[in-house]
Amino acid sequence: MKLIIAVVQDQDSNRLSTALVENNFRVTKLATTGGFLRSGNTTFMIGTEDIRVERCLQIIKENCRSRDQLVAPVSPMGGNADSYVPYPVEVEVGGATVFVVPIEQFLQF
Repeated sequence: MKLIIAVVQDQDSNRLSTALVENNFRVTKLATTGGFLRSGNTTFMIGTEDIRVERCLQIIKENCRSRDQLVAPVSPMGGNADSYVPYPVEVEVGGATVFVVPIEQFLQF
């Protein structure tokens, strides 16, 4: 058995959840926050048999795409604010961060 922990951007959450359920994966969704932009994320916890791990990873990859987003830069802390220019910066966001860990037991009551 494996536990797949996937952290995805909120924009991809519903599409991924639907795809996982359609492929008979049992999923627990957690609302999370963090990362560089401190934006909303969703963490999926998926318990599955070893032989289904690759299929699950494929579904995650197909439904969680990276995209470019404009963000306002954070002002410098303690630095020289005279040279600070607050123009939006384009950064890549999205995709998924996935952990696959072995588990000894999976119980559902």
